[in-house]
Amino acid sequence: MAFRKRRSPWLPLVLLLLALRGAAAGDGAVPLPAAADRSDRSTPEAARTVIDLQPWRRSHTIAVRGRDGRTGTATLVELSPIINRWFLLTLDWGGAGPRRQYHLENPDPRAQRLQLADTAPKGLVITRGGRRVDCDLWGEDGTALPRAAGGALPYAPLCGGRLLLRNAVVGHRTTLESTTDFLRDQLWNGEAVVGFVRREFFADAFVERPDTVPAGAAVSAAEPPGAPRPARLDPDAAGRAMVPGTLGIALDGAPDGRVLPGRWYAASGLPGVYASAIQPQAIAPAILNGHRGRANPLDGMEASALDYLVAFDLRTLDLDFAVGTDHPRVDWSPRVPAAVRDSALPGPDGIGTIAPLVGTGMVPPPLAGRTVATFTGGFKRAHGAFRYGDLAQRNHGSHYGFIEAGVVLSALQPGLATLYGLDNGSIRMETWSADKAALLPHIRFARQNGVALVEPDPVSGEVAPGALVARWGAGNWSGSADESLRTLRAGACLLDDDRGRFLVYGYFSSATPSAMARVFQSYGCRYAMLLDMNALEHTYLALYPPKDGTDAAGAVVEHLVRGMAELDKTTGGRLVPRFVGYPDNRDFFTVFRREDRP
Repeated sequence: MAFRKRRSPWLPLVLLLLALRGAAAGDGAVPLPAAADRSDRSTPEAARTVIDLQPWRRSHTIAVRGRDGRTGTATLVELSPIINRWFLLTLDWGGAGPRRQYHLENPDPRAQRLQLADTAPKGLVITRGGRRVDCDLWGEDGTALPRAAGGALPYAPLCGGRLLLRNAVVGHRTTLESTTDFLRDQLWNGEAVVGFVRREFFADAFVERPDTVPAGAAVSAAEPPGAPRPARLDPDAAGRAMVPGTLGIALDGAPDGRVLPGRWYAASGLPGVYASAIQPQAIAPAILNGHRGRANPLDGMEASALDYLVAFDLRTLDLDFAVGTDHPRVDWSPRVPAAVRDSALPGPDGIGTIAPLVGTGMVPPPLAGRTVATFTGGFKRAHGAFRYGDLAQRNHGSHYGFIEAGVVLSALQPGLATLYGLDNGSIRMETWSADKAALLPHIRFARQNGVALVEPDPVSGEVAPGALVARWGAGNWSGSADESLRTLRAGACLLDDDRGRFLVYGYFSSATPSAMARVFQSYGCRYAMLLDMNALEHTYLALYPPKDGTDAAGAVVEHLVRGMAELDKTTGGRLVPRFVGYPDNRDFFTVFRREDRP
């Protein structure tokens, strides 16, 4: 087994020294980049906030009374009435105090409604199952909201936990992320410096190959009940057992860690979760050699690199998406051509931040007890737009869109690969198009990330590598200028066959998009898309099998790759997992158990 993890503690220092050396080669100064124009303007576009992006919002204002007899107004905005999860409350006391805004979350959007009522001028009215509760938030003592807003909790309970206040907090960042963000944001040509170090230090840095299995070692080929169909393999490779040495997930039916390539194994203690390992060189030749114009041939390194996949049964499991405390941003990506950038606007949607809304970077409390897995989302805004090709010339550079809790934080763009969930519980993955606009009021979450890795051929309907997989610039795949860089990558696919419907997460220890597409094809995926790449923090996935029969709140943590444990924290000798135990600066997905089937 080869696993060359080059992400060492001195790498951020190397990055910084390289940047400073590059600056010294000029006039001795380290100039700041030209910032986007965020000055106030008299145009309506410049006055927009994220609230203006919500076309279905409903607003209600009433006269209210606070402590000491002061009067004012309260305005409650239902940001997505069908999804019924996020609200913005504004209290305006005129000259008696500052105007305040609060981002509220409904912890039970299916059964519970929030509203303002003239009969309750001291707070919100919460109704559930015909029962009404008047939640006094600014009335008699007037301390509930200030106390909740002044604490350090990302989710502060109000009204006995019937309501949550989302507070702005500082999300965790690794040293590597802090340094690269500094270079990109503060140093001239910082992106080029980061790209140079990525090529020199990260190319094949995480490549893994399986440990060999002694000749004659028996490995059962039995498939667990409910698992997806195995991958289509070369018959000569199908029976060769291997030991994926860095896999951190406990598997049923894998003695001494031995597995067969392309076979699914049940994750111990987690019904509906399955894992598999494969080397692309084991894929059936008909797949590797098919649709030659859509994918590049695989070289020896990526063909032999070990890849891991985790499947989640969508009959019993559901998905949610959340932005981090900082990423992805909503301002301009520096990648987009100057000709498609409007300098009068702070971002492609007319906004530069999501304020007054708050990203917490953490699993919301209502899902914590049902959480089965978390994994990182897509690219940051810096890389989440197109520099080349047709998509770079359309819609301000086709910045990747995203929606949380039914609220549009960045508009979904036509032509981009999109993973989204609807209010009826269904999960979809497909290329977004303008004719899907009628779905928008029903979308619970959505995340776009580039273009398709695998998609149905528009003529034959046969699943094939995406139309832009072999086109480096037009596909925005990132990597080296010679279009050949292999690197650690993550992706996701939707697998829908006669055994069920599964969301599959893929971890590729050293791959180009062509290798990713071939692997997803071999497993029978109908559609696949890229997530993030280059480092373990960007490809993080953790499972939470219950400990001693408890729910997820008492779960242990199993990482897809053992090295991902470095991204978690330890407090008092106890592991505190990323996204679940503390806020993170990055966006992520949560897999959780359904309370009922869609």
